[in-house]
Amino acid sequence: MLISHSAGLAAEAAALARGIAGSEVPVAAAGGTEDGGLGTSVDLIERAVAAVDQGDGVLLIPDLGSSVLTARLLEQPGAVVLADVPFVEGAIAAAVTAGAGAGLAEVLAAAEEARAYRKLQ
Repeated sequence: MLISHSAGLAAEAAALARGIAGSEVPVAAAGGTEDGGLGTSVDLIERAVAAVDQGDGVLLIPDLGSSVLTARLLEQPGAVVLADVPFVEGAIAAAVTAGAGAGLAEVLAAAEEARAYRKLQ
């Protein structure tokens, strides 16, 4: 579940993650405010969590600042978990791992590993 200050950024990152991991992987985007502005909305995030929750837990990946603070309001240990990971790389790693049938702890670990990915050697 991707949380961004921008609806467009969240939607495009979710589309990229689904495109790489497969369209059957439950990935949702919650970006911007209810009126379409920049910011975060706890209501949009709650609806997105409900849309992707299949009973195995939901990983929240925020972009920065207030999206992190807003996501923290929804944390539920073992059920709704906040990830401190790079937005795009973490989303793709999480989606690919979830698509392979991994549980929430493994999906979180894969997203966290994305922090160490090097683009240049």
